[in-house]
Formats: sequence, structure tokens, C-alpha cells
Amino acid sequence: MASDSPRREQATPVAAILLILASGILFSFLDAGAKWLVLSGMSASFVVWVRFAVHVVLVLILFQGWRNREMYRVRSLPLQVLRGVFLFGSTIFNFLALLTLPLADAMAIYFLAPMVITALAGPLLGEWAGWRRWVAIGVGFFGMVIVIRPGLGTFGLGHAYALLSMLSYSLYVLMTRRMAATETSASLIFYSALAPVVFMSPALPLAGSVPPDLLHWAVLISLGFFGGLGHWLIIHAYKRAQVSGLAPYPYAQIIWATLWGYLLFGDIPDRYTVIGAAIIVASGLYIVHRERELRLASVTEPNSESSDLAKKL
Repeated sequence: MASDSPRREQATPVAAILLILASGILFSFLDAGAKWLVLSGMSASFVVWVRFAVHVVLVLILFQGWRNREMYRVRSLPLQVLRGVFLFGSTIFNFLALLTLPLADAMAIYFLAPMVITALAGPLLGEWAGWRRWVAIGVGFFGMVIVIRPGLGTFGLGHAYALLSMLSYSLYVLMTRRMAATETSASLIFYSALAPVVFMSPALPLAGSVPPDLLHWAVLISLGFFGGLGHWLIIHAYKRAQVSGLAPYPYAQIIWATLWGYLLFGDIPDRYTVIGAAIIVASGLYIVHRERELRLASVTEPNSESSDLAKKL
């Protein structure tokens, strides 16, 4: 049985890979559309509210909310709400960052998330990283420094917003890991979108801004479609394959971010962004590789002491 485990670990279905790649394209549409709307003068808060409101409606349709009780069943409503707050923070800070940052720069900083998740998983979840993964985290941080170049006049408010977005997303993922064993996938995707809608609704009269034409309306409504459908595709992808097998593919989003940034806004990443992004992606991929090695070791190594030693590396 042990000899079959590596084969099963490596066999990632093509359908799952295509689902993950498709979700990345949808998320790149979401970022590009949000940047276009905010730059055109629309309130970032209102854009975020509409994005999640449409997301809620789409989830109700996709999960047949009129008869799917699993979508409303929760073990801990406060944790569901807190997780939704983190997702809201990730979105609003990202939209604010895109006011001044090219899509590629914001995406490069966003890809620090796997390293931050690995670092915080120890104190928050008891999943401590070994020295090799800490080295990868340090290398990824160095890549981020190259992208934002603090002290050289390039670090601005947009970079700060991008870092806050990445940190919020990392906490969102950590909460998802913690809650996945007790909460249904339908409730996780529903309440994470419902919480921002409820919390932001009282401020809507102050933050609202009416789109000036049908094109703005279409792009605005499409944000919720891209976000909701993207999360739905991710759920189905992870039903077909293991996390480690799919982890490298979201990095393809930086290709789409660069493409839309150039076509829509004339943004061309400078060499520092390219070098820093490459370092961040390489560090993230190493962490993915190391996680996979440890998973295989836990399956094939019956000796718990050996497994504990491996985790320290």
C-alpha cells in the first residue's frame, strides 16, 4: 500500500488543473474590472459591496439555497463572521491598492500569502515550519523587498494596502483550514460573502455611487459573477485533487495580471517587479514542494518519531 501512495499523490487530474486555471482567469478579470471601475471614479467600498452582493445571489443559485439546508448550518457563527471580515479586508484593501499599483505589482505582493500562512500556521494552528521552510519564507520576503523597494522612493500607500490585503487573505485561509473540519463547504462560501454585505449595508448610502452608463453597470455586476464562480470552481477542483497537486497553478494568475495591466492600463512591469515576483513564486513553489514531501513521509513512514523529525526540517 505504501508504494502506491506516491503515485496517487502525483496524479493530479487534468480536469482539476483546468478548473484552477479557469478560476485564476476569473479572478484576474475581477481585479482588472475593479481597477477600471475605481479609476473611473466609483467608490471602492460600493464596488466591494456589489461584488459580494452578486456573489451571495450566485451562491444561492449554484447551491440551490432554497432547499440546501447545509448552506445555512454552522457550528460557530462568530468564526464564520470573522472569516468573512478577513475576506472583506482582503478585497477592499486590494481594490484600494489597485488605485495606484499596476496589477502585476499587486499580484506579486499577494503571492507572499503562502509564506505568511506557513509562518502563522505555527502560533495559530500548531503547524510549525522547519528551518528549510523558514529559509524559503525569508527568500520570499527578500523578493517582496525587491518589488516594493522601501527607502528608494517607490514604497507608497498602494504597497501598504497590498500588504494589508495579503495579510487579510492569509488569515482568511488559516481560518478556512481551522473550520474546514467542522463547517460545510457550502456554508463557508456563503457566509464569507454574506458577512461583508451585512456589515457594509448601513454605510451604503454614504459609499454608494451610481454607475454612469450600461458598461459600468455590466462590469460592476460581473465582479460578483467572477468572484463567486471562481470560488465555486476552486471547490470543485479540490474535490478532484489534493491541495499539494494544485498549489502551483494559481501562480499563473500573474501572467493574466500582467496581460490585462498592459492591455487595459498600459502598465509594463519593470525589471525589479519581474525579478522580485520570480523570487516570490519560486519560494512559494518550494514551500509547496516541501509540504508535499512531508505529506508523503507521513503516509509512508510508520515511525512517528521520524515523522516529527522530518517536520522540523
